Amino acid sequence: MDTGDLLAEYTPGDFFFGTDRHTIHGSGFLRSFTGTDAVSLSEAVSAALAEHGSRLAVGVLPFDTGHTPGYIVLPETSYLTGPLRAGPREAVPAPVAVRAVPEPVRHVEAVAKAIKALDDRGMRKVVLARALDLDFDVDVAPRAILRNLISDGAGRYIFAAGLPNGRTLTGATPELLLSRHGRRVVSHPHAGSAPRSTDPVTDRENAVSLASSRKDHIEHAVLTEAVVETLRPFCRSLDVPGTPSLVSTPTMWHLGTVVTGELADPDITALRMAAALHPTPAICGSPTEEARRLVNELEPFDRGYYAGTVGWVDAQGNGEWAVSIRCAEAGPRSLRLYAGGGIVPDSDPKAELDETSAKFQTLLRAMGLEL
Repeated sequence: MDTGDLLAEYTPGDFFFGTDRHTIHGSGFLRSFTGTDAVSLSEAVSAALAEHGSRLAVGVLPFDTGHTPGYIVLPETSYLTGPLRAGPREAVPAPVAVRAVPEPVRHVEAVAKAIKALDDRGMRKVVLARALDLDFDVDVAPRAILRNLISDGAGRYIFAAGLPNGRTLTGATPELLLSRHGRRVVSHPHAGSAPRSTDPVTDRENAVSLASSRKDHIEHAVLTEAVVETLRPFCRSLDVPGTPSLVSTPTMWHLGTVVTGELADPDITALRMAAALHPTPAICGSPTEEARRLVNELEPFDRGYYAGTVGWVDAQGNGEWAVSIRCAEAGPRSLRLYAGGGIVPDSDPKAELDETSAKFQTLLRAMGLEL
């Protein structure tokens, strides 16, 4: 069974997770788990995997694990096949209404307030997001969006996950929160961004500018330090490159650092470490709790499962958890798209607005839209 076959079987509420190594599809459930304590949730899932002899548990953790419940499922049936393969695109209906939440000028104002708050509160970074609400007069199939994201090569991790509210979280993220295979642990944090361009000269200039940007290197260092310090107690050794590398998607350049380690305790699962890492400064800020409070003050919506993590874990503790960005929450006739950016003291409010506009393009392209 290849990627196309799995997509043909996909229905809303199923789980889909595709990479350049393998593709996973889960449907139905033997058991489901919800909870606002991510560590306890991971322990309950591990016990259920051992009890049922199940191959996989799949699901999502929200942005604010203390407020919104994580949702993990043991699928009734699950399939594991080869890497993602692009197929024909599928038409997505045009929206009948589009609303920015907040309006662009209000997002610029919020970024300016965030910059001032960083200084007033002694913070290093906060991440602010905005949303686009799209309404349709017919149902929108998440499967069509998935198919087009794969065709676009939109991200290293292409996913869809059913949510406890009956909606679907779907997207294409470049960022790996945590993977565990045997004793090998990998995290690939991303922070610092610049838009891609269809003009090769401009595109290369954007990449060079990002690679030399003091502001973006500061933002990235905050993230990498936090990831390393969180993983250190779990690993007997860690390898951390001294400088980040450029990472590209069809719409964005990023700074990324591949952190690798050797797990000290083989009983520690991928989900348990993901629960410890999340939320990183890449999607929240630093210090974490102060940043989360500022996000709640300045953003006019509840993030829900945006800027959370989506992935899988097996009975041996192996698994992959990706950061749920470049995504949308889909209902039968509506979509809410999300995009955010890291704010540090050197940030420029207008540039931050432009960055979120560029990040929206991942989903908009998959829908055949230019907004």
